Amino acid sequence: MHTDPEATAVRELTRRLGLPGVVDVHTHFMPKPVMDKVWGYFDAAGPLVGREWPIAYRQDEDERVQRLRDFGVLAFTSMLYPHKPGMAAWLNSWATDFAARTPDCLHTATFYPEPEAADYVARAIDRGARVFKSHVQVGDYDPSDPLLDPVWGQLQEAGIPTVIHCGSGPAPGRFTGPAPIRAVLQRFPRLPLVIAHMGMPEYREFLDLAQSHRTVCLDTTMAFTAFVNEMMPMPADQVRRLGGLGDRILFGSDFPNIPYPYLEAVEAVTGLGLDESWQRAVLHDNAVRLFGLSLDE
Repeated sequence: MHTDPEATAVRELTRRLGLPGVVDVHTHFMPKPVMDKVWGYFDAAGPLVGREWPIAYRQDEDERVQRLRDFGVLAFTSMLYPHKPGMAAWLNSWATDFAARTPDCLHTATFYPEPEAADYVARAIDRGARVFKSHVQVGDYDPSDPLLDPVWGQLQEAGIPTVIHCGSGPAPGRFTGPAPIRAVLQRFPRLPLVIAHMGMPEYREFLDLAQSHRTVCLDTTMAFTAFVNEMMPMPADQVRRLGGLGDRILFGSDFPNIPYPYLEAVEAVTGLGLDESWQRAVLHDNAVRLFGLSLDE
């Protein structure tokens, strides 16, 4: 029995949909020094944030893992990313250990355009990585950089998805937007990508990419919430398109780095007016299929 009212509300919402729980493809767990720096950046409303952004779940790692479990989250990720060369292999080593001690975490890895990338990505795959993270905005790199060609080639061949922050929200970067992703997909047309944040604010263009590439999905991270709708709401005509892409949209939250309750992230998805089968697919079924999960709960 969960005494936390928020956890009770999240579980009740998923129970009403007939789901055993939620699969969240966009949660952040990182080495403590890195997470502390990320939180410091949000606290300072840095230029890539552009507004006040209080962290809702600023707790120790074990507490954050337990909070997700209390919410009924059946599987989640440890989205982590380098902002400079020479960092990704170390992050991947930490993520391997985290996944080993956290069985409900999908083993996550990352990369950066550097000569060593092909080797440490191959090593991460060998060690069981099931999802990769790319942050074009923070990393300030072109995803079509030739140094990443062997990385994309391996991930296409292995069929391992990459959750990629490539939209120009909350602030544009030198390489954000759909054009670099189109260039990648021209060379690797079967590459599994999950466009983070629904590609905000280039919603239309990234939905177009999903329609034209069967292996491109989008995650709902922060989209449709009041916080985002103040700045860059999805236009109504694009929301209407979502019903036809119900098999290609995955729930993500950005936990713990969200400035509102987790419940609001779930309700933002269930409150779009789309039918319950669509909601079940987004909150659970699509990720179970994409990652081949076997969830007993």
